[in-house]
Amino acid sequence: MPSAGPWKTLLLTATALLAFAANSVLCRLALGTHSIDPAAFTLIRLASGAVLLAMLHVRRFPSLRLTSQVWQPVLLFTYAVAFSFAYTSLSAGTGALILFGGVQVTMVLLALRSGERFRPLEGVGLLLAIAGLVYLVLPGVHSPSPVGAALMAAAGAAWGIYSLLGRGSKDPGGDTTRNFLLAAPLAVVVAAVAIRSLHITAHGALLAAASGALTSGLGYVVWFAALRGLTALRAATVQLAVPALAATGGVLFLGEHLSARMLVAGALILGGIGLAIAQRTRAR
Repeated sequence: MPSAGPWKTLLLTATALLAFAANSVLCRLALGTHSIDPAAFTLIRLASGAVLLAMLHVRRFPSLRLTSQVWQPVLLFTYAVAFSFAYTSLSAGTGALILFGGVQVTMVLLALRSGERFRPLEGVGLLLAIAGLVYLVLPGVHSPSPVGAALMAAAGAAWGIYSLLGRGSKDPGGDTTRNFLLAAPLAVVVAAVAIRSLHITAHGALLAAASGALTSGLGYVVWFAALRGLTALRAATVQLAVPALAATGGVLFLGEHLSARMLVAGALILGGIGLAIAQRTRAR
């Protein structure tokens, strides 16, 4: 499988992680202010991503294989809908811990099963980053709703498997377009089932559309491209930067307070990721 050069992979990965963090901020703005309900948010998010990506790839439509790799759209839909509904009963800190815990467990276990192995400093780096995540979200962690916890764990597992399947993509743009086009109708079904509880404001719809078209649709294309140059273990590790980046976004755009806890946690997370990447690079 061809892979991008190290600097290109680094740039693509950083861009994707910033998109994921921005997506978290948009979701918090929309769902946290009750500007939109979870079913409508998921539908607009996936539909807007599908529309934008289809417009960008309209000339290639005849060559898009809409019937292949059916599991990727299902996993994308599962992640999106479970994430939205889970946050109706979970605090931000609890949700982040369960989500990224699910991502890490899924990706690390599948990577080890496929034959990848941790080098000593990689393991230390991952543990440092996980410790930073726990320290960051600990004040917001409460005894979770069993349903909410199960939904968020499912979202994490779905995203982890989706990412691992994306490592084999030779056409990130086309594959992501196909995934959104096939996932959006599933969101229509959920919205139809929950039609009596649908609640949409213009503000909520705009945030959902931005989440879908920009930070999800385009962000996932970049992530698929970055995955071609990442091992599964490294892909699992670098995603731990997202909570720290999202917390920074909360300070910059949501008026949240910058605390010493955030600074210490950010240093642990980014330092751990840097250590893991440096070990892998030196080994190569």
